[in-house]
Amino acid sequence: MRFMMMIKLEEEGAGPADGPSEQMMTEMGKLMDEMTKAGVLLDTAGLQPTAEGTQIQWDHGKLNVVDGPFTEAKEVIGGYAIIQAKSKEEAVEWAKRFVRLHGDDWKLTSEVRQIEEPPEDWG
Repeated sequence: MRFMMMIKLEEEGAGPADGPSEQMMTEMGKLMDEMTKAGVLLDTAGLQPTAEGTQIQWDHGKLNVVDGPFTEAKEVIGGYAIIQAKSKEEAVEWAKRFVRLHGDDWKLTSEVRQIEEPPEDWG
């Protein structure tokens, strides 16, 4: 089963003003390496701020394109990981390890959701 771990945070004030510590980044690298060697990590990345994004909205036949920043967004998706796990419980355990690496100076949420696999006849 594949799962997406989305990292939700406030764009301003989610962590230390000077960004992630060197120690945190080292520990993050170790966890990503462990996940890769275990065959769990399929893809991961951080996302640019909403000021760099664009929303494409569809509302009953009307298309609207809005460039960021998106003032109505309190929390944003700051990054993601796609993992392969045997169960939702296993995926949640990996997410817990990732979140704990951030330490007490951070405020973030990791949402774990199973990816719907497309039907086999989709190609």
